[in-house]
Amino acid sequence: MLTLHGTGVVGGIAFGKIQLFRQAEPKVKRYTVENPESELKRLDSAIQIAKQQLQQLYDKALDEVGETNALIFEIHQMMLEEPDYNLSIRNIIQAQQANAEYAIAVSSTNFANMFQSMDDEYMRARAVDIRDVSNRLIAALGGEGPSQPQVESGAVLMAEDLTPSQTVQLEKDKIQAFVTRAGTANSHTAILARMMNLPAVVAVESEFPDWFHG
Repeated sequence: MLTLHGTGVVGGIAFGKIQLFRQAEPKVKRYTVENPESELKRLDSAIQIAKQQLQQLYDKALDEVGETNALIFEIHQMMLEEPDYNLSIRNIIQAQQANAEYAIAVSSTNFANMFQSMDDEYMRARAVDIRDVSNRLIAALGGEGPSQPQVESGAVLMAEDLTPSQTVQLEKDKIQAFVTRAGTANSHTAILARMMNLPAVVAVESEFPDWFHG
C-alpha cells in the first residue's frame, strides 16, 4: 500500500480511483525574428486573448467561490501588464531579436526564481502564479488554451502541481480530492480548494512513485 504524507489544506476523507495528470511544460524554442516590432504586436494580441480567458475564469470563480477569491484572476490579468515582467519580455524581443515565446519563458523563469528565493512563504507561492500566467500567454501565442485535467467521475487527481486556473475549472461533481507534490498552504490553488470545499493535500514530502512519472 502506498502512503503519502503532505500538508492538508482542506479536511475530509475521500475514496476514489487515482487519476494521474502529467502536465508538460510548454516546449519553447528560440528563433530569431527579422522584425521585432511585428513580434511585439503578436505579443500584444496574445495578451488580449489571455485577458479575455482570465475574465471568463473570473466570472466563473465569482459564481462559485465569491468575489474575494475571484480576485485571483484579476491579479493574473494585472500580471500580464506588470511593468517589470512586461518590460523584461519586450526587452528580450527587441535586444535579442527573439521570438515572443522564448522571451516569455525566460522572463517567467527569472521572476518565478525571484519569488521562490524570498523569505516570506506567501510571496514564494506567487511563483506558481507567474508560471500560470506565462504558460497561458505562450499557449495564446500558439492559438491554444492551457492544458486542463479531464477528470473522470469519482477520481482522486494526482499531479505534480495544479495552477489556480486549473483548480477553479475542476468539475466538482466528478472529482473527490486532489494530491500534489508541490504547492503550499498559502498558494492560490490551496485557497481555491478551501472555498470549493474540495479535499486536498499539497507539498507531499516524498517523491511520487516511479509509476507516476512513467
